[in-house]
Amino acid sequence: MTEGTRWKFALFVAALVVLHFVLRVGVGLGFLAPDLLVVALLLASRRLRPGTAAALGFFLGLLEGAVNDYILGAASLALAVLGYLGSRSREWLAGDDPLTLVAFFFAGTLLYNLLLYVMLAVGGAGGSLMALLIPSLLASLYAAAVGLGASTLYRTLA
Repeated sequence: MTEGTRWKFALFVAALVVLHFVLRVGVGLGFLAPDLLVVALLLASRRLRPGTAAALGFFLGLLEGAVNDYILGAASLALAVLGYLGSRSREWLAGDDPLTLVAFFFAGTLLYNLLLYVMLAVGGAGGSLMALLIPSLLASLYAAAVGLGASTLYRTLA
């Protein structure tokens, strides 16, 4: 990868992160907006080493926790784990075909929601598992569609 494409990709990931907070906080959509932090992390983790991807996930979790202090530590840990696993998935998840990317984004978002649920439930703040299942599946489908669109947009622009 050349230096120019590395900077373009870093700016694209940063734009996704900024757009996440603009939609969720600035526009006030809250949880109706797609989880672009997870999409940005999963896209970046495919190009980063596991430790760097985990550090990026931790940083993004701190940003998310700064906005929503209810999930501060849980979001940091969940995104760090997700970044690490996303980076390790390069070994068995090859290619950029759309079906693979949709499955990657779907599974990543679902895992993030599950990790948040487990950490908040252990802390005594979680609800029932069924209350998590349907919204998480829909949010994962939403993030997978948006992630596929973002990946396609980057490939056409770069």
